[in-house]
Amino acid sequence: MIRNRTIFWETLVIAGLLLGTAGIAAAQSGQSGSGSQSQPASQQPADKAKTPDVTNLTLDIPAPVSAEEDAAYKVFHEVSMSDANKKIESGEAFLQKYPQSRYRSPVFVALVYEYQQTGQLPKMMEYGEKELSLAPNDVTTLAMLGQTLPRKLPGNPSDAAQVLSKAEKYSKQAIEIAPTLPKPAEITDEQFEKAKNQSLAMAHSGLGLVFVRRGKYAEAIPELELSLKIDPTPDPVNYYLLGLANKSASHFDDAVSAFNKCAAIAGQMQTPCKNGAEDAKKLGSTQLSAPK
Repeated sequence: MIRNRTIFWETLVIAGLLLGTAGIAAAQSGQSGSGSQSQPASQQPADKAKTPDVTNLTLDIPAPVSAEEDAAYKVFHEVSMSDANKKIESGEAFLQKYPQSRYRSPVFVALVYEYQQTGQLPKMMEYGEKELSLAPNDVTTLAMLGQTLPRKLPGNPSDAAQVLSKAEKYSKQAIEIAPTLPKPAEITDEQFEKAKNQSLAMAHSGLGLVFVRRGKYAEAIPELELSLKIDPTPDPVNYYLLGLANKSASHFDDAVSAFNKCAAIAGQMQTPCKNGAEDAKKLGSTQLSAPK
């Protein structure tokens, strides 16, 4: 699933179909004439957060660029998203040479994605915050941070509470901004809706996990259900979280259903979801289910 999302992301980048600030591919072609190619609880195993199919839904517009900088960005742009280490190295080198580049935004976004994929969450957070300081309406980055941050919390309760507060803020901002985004002319209605839904799914997932972490299961359930409903490629982790929230809220049948949907998706979440379904069945046979 991660591999398929990476391929789709890379295809859109090459096609020049990035949204918002990443309308750069079209601007690049027009200026240069080059036609550029363009774990919620201790029992949950570690898993990568859901990553978006398309990047950079934002209202912010970048400034002009020099021919030399344009060519340097093209080199970075053509590095495959599937080669995380090379993409990171190329992006870091570009930013070192052009620290005030107009292309900072798409480079930041790519680094957020690649650092998340390689499990380097502090670096992901660093570039995510840089991107949001530059493009505060970047819905995809807001949603990605909102979903990823609460999946692995620091051990210190005070630090963990701060992370949850950030995740809640980012997720709510993404949910608020997404409906206001105009569709870029370069992409189809279908692509735009898929991009928005992917970002919204991440944002609702992140908000749901924040509520799970805080023990607010009744608030977590609708967020996770909405995430799964609108997600073009539902994340098994969200089915696990929905099962966990329902089990904790004593909605045992709903918990079994969610865990079984998770267990039906091939991957590392199958075993914990099968175990979750069995546990929910046992609890349901000995305890009364709570009213909804």
